[in-house]
Amino acid sequence: MTYSLTLGELADQLGCILHGDASMRITGVCGMEQAEPGQLTFLANPKYAPKVKASRASAILATAPLAGLATLESRNPYHDFARALGLFYQPPRPEPGIHPMAAIHPTATIGEGASIGPFVAVGAHVTIGRNAVLHPHVTIYEGASIGDDFLAHAHVSVREFCRIGNRVILQNGVVVGGDGFGFAKTANGTQYKIVQSGIVVIEDDVEIQALTAVDRATVGETRIKRGAKIDNLVQIGHASVVGEDNILCSQVGLAGSTILGKSVLLAGQVGVSGHLTIHDNAVAYAQSGIGHDVPAGTMVSGSPAFDNRTWLRAVTAFPKLPEMVRTVRELEKRLAELEAKVKDNA
Repeated sequence: MTYSLTLGELADQLGCILHGDASMRITGVCGMEQAEPGQLTFLANPKYAPKVKASRASAILATAPLAGLATLESRNPYHDFARALGLFYQPPRPEPGIHPMAAIHPTATIGEGASIGPFVAVGAHVTIGRNAVLHPHVTIYEGASIGDDFLAHAHVSVREFCRIGNRVILQNGVVVGGDGFGFAKTANGTQYKIVQSGIVVIEDDVEIQALTAVDRATVGETRIKRGAKIDNLVQIGHASVVGEDNILCSQVGLAGSTILGKSVLLAGQVGVSGHLTIHDNAVAYAQSGIGHDVPAGTMVSGSPAFDNRTWLRAVTAFPKLPEMVRTVRELEKRLAELEAKVKDNA
C-alpha cells in the first residue's frame, strides 16, 4: 500500500533536519534521475552532486542543505532512503491461516499468526515460531526448527534437522541443508557417497536470496551467523562459516570448511578454495580466486588473489606486456651485437 506524508512528518519519522516547506506532500521515493515531482530522492555520493540540478524530485536526502531543493539533512542518506522506502511501500502479506491444500504433519508445531500457502509441506516434528509466512510450494523437512517472523518464498526447501533463527528471509528457490559434496574414491576408481550427517544453522536476521544453496555439513554444522546477507546464486560448501554482517554477492562460491570472519565482503563471482580463513573486515573484489588465508582488513583482487593495490598496478601493465617483450628482445639483440663488436675489436 502507498500513501503520502508531509515533508515534516517524513523528517520526524526519519530523525532528519528539515530545510524546506514542512507542509509539502511526498507520495513516494525514487532514484535521482527517475524521480518525479512529489517524490523524495537521495544524494549519498558527492560525485553525483552535479545531477541534482537536473532532478525533478521535490525533496532530497543529503548530508547538508542543497540550494533550491527541499532537503532532509541526514547523517546517512542511503540508509534513510532505505527506511523511507519502507514507509511508502510494503509488499503484500498473505492473511493468517493454513491453506486447505497445505500438508502439515500432525506432530508439527506452528506458532500463532502464521500464513501457510497452498502446496506447502511441513514434516514431522517441525517447529515454526510466530508470524511465519510460507508461500506456495515451500517444503520443510522433518525435525527442522525455525524461529519467529520467518519468511519463505515459493519453492524454498529447508532440509531435515536444520535450525533457523528469528527474522530470517529466504527468497525463491533457496535450499538450506542440501547434501554437501562429499565422495570417497574407492579402490576400483568409483565414487562412494559420504553420508552428510551434519546440519545447517542460520542465526537471526539473515537474508538469503534466490537460488542459493547452503550445504549441510558432513559432520557438525554449516553456520550462517547473525545479520549475514547472501545474494542470488551463491554456493556455501559444507562445514563453512559465514560471519556476522557478511555480504556475499552473486555467484560467490565457498568450498567446504571456509571460515569468514565478521563484516567480510565478497564481490560477485569470488571463488574460495576452502579450508582457509578470511578474517574480519576483509574485502575481495569481483572474480577474485582465493586460495590462502586473507588477513583482517585487507583488500584483495585477481586470481590467484593478492593485494588490491598491487593488482591494480599489475592490471595497468598487462596490456603493455607485448610491447615490453618486443622492447626487451630488441635490447637483447642490440646488446648481443654490441658484445660481438667488442669481442672483434679485442
